[in-house]
Amino acid sequence: MQTTVTADPDQISGNYWKWREQLIYYVRAGSPQSSRPPLLLIHGFGASTDHWRKNLIGLSEHFQVWAIDLLGFGRSAKPNWEYSSDLWRDQLHDFITETIGESAILAGNSLGGYAALCVAAERPQSAKGLILLNSAGPFTETEPAPPPPAWKKAASGTIATLFQQNWVSYMIFQWTRRRAVIRKTLKKVYLNPNAVTDQLVEEIYRPSCSPGAAQVFASVFKTRSGEKVDVLLAQLSCPLLLLWGEADPWINCRARSAKFRQYYPQLSEHFLEAGHCPHDEVPEQVNELIKAWVLSDCAPGETNNKNDGESSG
Repeated sequence: MQTTVTADPDQISGNYWKWREQLIYYVRAGSPQSSRPPLLLIHGFGASTDHWRKNLIGLSEHFQVWAIDLLGFGRSAKPNWEYSSDLWRDQLHDFITETIGESAILAGNSLGGYAALCVAAERPQSAKGLILLNSAGPFTETEPAPPPPAWKKAASGTIATLFQQNWVSYMIFQWTRRRAVIRKTLKKVYLNPNAVTDQLVEEIYRPSCSPGAAQVFASVFKTRSGEKVDVLLAQLSCPLLLLWGEADPWINCRARSAKFRQYYPQLSEHFLEAGHCPHDEVPEQVNELIKAWVLSDCAPGETNNKNDGESSG
């Protein structure tokens, strides 16, 4: 099932795909390229296809580019389900299989990066390559942490119990979805405050008004963590590019980079002067890096300048 709508001021056409009886929103730009794989862009927590608007146009000059709203976010349906990395992995895999029709380069930011990694590792037939931008996801702890004091353990248990209460998660959701709070949070995680525009705030605020958005928020924080990143990297077989917004206050990029290299040393990576969302903050740089890497590592028929382990910044 497909319904065409207007996605944004760039006049990119959006469509709906029916998956497990739920409507999933996606956009497409550019024409199929016989020697170049398509790109699939996957947003982070609370974002949507709108967050890739600066990348869709630039990248579509060289590739067919798709972007999708994960179930529970953006313009996609928000059923009262249990949300997990397994659910989004299966959504993305089925979308690639049924709609794109060939394996793709998956590019994901934050939560979307972790979902993309799950696809590439556990559904390898769908992934021609993988691009992670300040990707989320836990690594296995190699050294046991010292036991916390009794008071801290009790407090953590109390907080965890509170988060399980529907009314508590609803109140937190109502607070965090306020435009002023969204703007304040974005200014913390973006290096350049001028990149936090009214349009960006509205693009994140608008989906939070959809029926079911509060239940999605609650489910994400109640669901158990997915597979560890190192376990997924052990299953990965496709080319991997890491793009780091090094000013991200939520991620220690250098330390996290070292962990990725420990488990997947053949990766390529670049460090950028940006925060948690480098694709939105420095889109021209990100677009150019993606283009160069895809043409060298994932479309060998065009060029042969592969440089595994490359790092800059």
